[in-house]
This record gives sequence, C-alpha cells and structure tokens, in this order.
Amino acid sequence: MSEAFTPRYVCVGSIFIDDIVFPDGRTKMAVLGGAGTHAAAGVAVWGERPGLIANAGTGMPESALQQLQRDFDLAGVQQVDVPQGRAWQIFEWDNRRTEIFRTENMAPFAFFPDPERIPEEYTHPEAATVLRGAVGARKWRAFYRDIIMLWEPDSLYMDAANLPEYRETLTLPEIISPNLIESQRIYGIDDAQTILRQMIDDGAHIVALRMGEQGSLVAAEGKTGMIHIPPVPVPEIIDQTGAGNCYCGGFVVGWNRTRDLKLAGCYGAAAASFALETFGLANSAGADISEVREARLQWAIDHAQMV
Repeated sequence: MSEAFTPRYVCVGSIFIDDIVFPDGRTKMAVLGGAGTHAAAGVAVWGERPGLIANAGTGMPESALQQLQRDFDLAGVQQVDVPQGRAWQIFEWDNRRTEIFRTENMAPFAFFPDPERIPEEYTHPEAATVLRGAVGARKWRAFYRDIIMLWEPDSLYMDAANLPEYRETLTLPEIISPNLIESQRIYGIDDAQTILRQMIDDGAHIVALRMGEQGSLVAAEGKTGMIHIPPVPVPEIIDQTGAGNCYCGGFVVGWNRTRDLKLAGCYGAAAASFALETFGLANSAGADISEVREARLQWAIDHAQMV
C-alpha cells in the first residue's frame, strides 16, 4: 500500500460548476470552478500539489472530475448525496459579476466539511487558504492554530450588518484577503487605501486587498505605507472568474516561501494572470509554465510600488 500524500498547502472552500454568461451574450457551460478549486489552482501554479478540502455532490461532470484528479490531492474531498453545486456567473461590461445559484441546497458546499472530517495527513500543512464567513474562519483557525492561514471572506458574508463580527475575526488569521467591492459594502467606505488602513487599525496582521483590474494593495501591521501591485498583463483575457481566488493561493505560497510582503503579492498577481487566460481553473498541469511564470513574477516585482 502506498503512503498517503501529505500536502504542504490545503485549500478550504467549495467546488462549483459554473455556467458563464458574458456581456455580449456568449456562454460557456459546465466549467469547473469554485473558490476552493480556484485557490488551489493558484497554489498549483507554483509547482505545488495542494490538498483540496471541500464537498462534492452527485452529477459531477466527468471532465471536471478528471481535472480535479489531475491537479489536486483529493483526500480531503467529501462525497455528499445532494446535486453538485452549480451557479450562473453573469458578467457586465464594467466587470461586475452576479452569481446566481442553480442548486437548491447550497449549504453542504458553502459551510462544510468541518475540520473534524478531514484525513490525518491534512492536519499539519504549512499553510492554508480558507473561504468561509466569520464562523467558519474561526472554526478553521481554532483547528489550524500554528500554521499560516489566509482568510478569504465569503462574498455573501460581507454585509454592513456583520461589521462588528468581521472586525473581531480579522485579527485571527495571519493574512486576510477580501476584494474591494465587498470591502466597500461592509465598511461603507469607497476609497481602497482608506479601507486598507482601517483594516490594519482594526487589528488585521497582513491585508491583501484585491481590486480586480486595478491590481491589489498589500500592507502589514507595524509597516509604514502600503504596496500597490498591478495586474500582470496577459496576451488575451479569456475569463476573469476565479482570478481573485487564484491570487489568494499564489499569495499564501509566496508568503510561506519568502515572508516578504511585496513578493507574496507578486506571487499572487502572477498566479492570477494564468486564471485570466482560460475558462475555469488556471491550467498549470501538462505544459511547462516555469519560464512564463518566472517572467510574470519578475514583471510584477518590477512594477510594484509603494503608495
């Protein structure tokens, strides 16, 4: 019997099947997506084989299953007897995205599995990304006490009514990475730099504020100023779905390897660029991407600036 694989990185989130609708009416159906899988793809860009912690339902397309098996370790994926989570991803011309769930019972994919159900080889990774609301983030932080944890707040949680709880919870993980639109909603503040400073004042340790086509802003407690990391250009943008999740996976690899704030953000930006070039997950398997990856990382390093 072969020894169980122990991943250095695990990604807690969801597996979704996305049906994408573009502003010009084009569609792309049955695309493998989900916050957990996109974050794991961002880890995989850097030559790692992450462990995926998520629930999988019935009716998973065979092509999606094959891609999951190819790119990730699936010992942390739990099979549940409900239809596989599926959603419309509807994009507007200004890049706004509306997500409409097509599956009636989304709870197994949004909130589970719990930490107690993961395999032994997943209990001591070096780092984890966690896509959950505050309750889930607290639960996973209690389980993963001594590792690097990046919390990506669930989009449905980011509401002004949850601000007090959000402020309490953002002190717990080493890294928190919300996106700008959701942060504007929960804080009631428009300016990105003001939001980032507020999060540091509220007790966040490291913040990577994702801003879509504007790139990202990163900052840390005790450090002066913040760093703007622009998006890495690609020959053609095919689909932006999941690029932010992919950034989170790349960021946590960069931070784990370097403990350098600027470099971590550049790892995230380079990983996200691969997500933009394809439908669904960033494709890091098969062809050797190391040369392109290193060139994109260097571009991000060269163009990152203090603000």
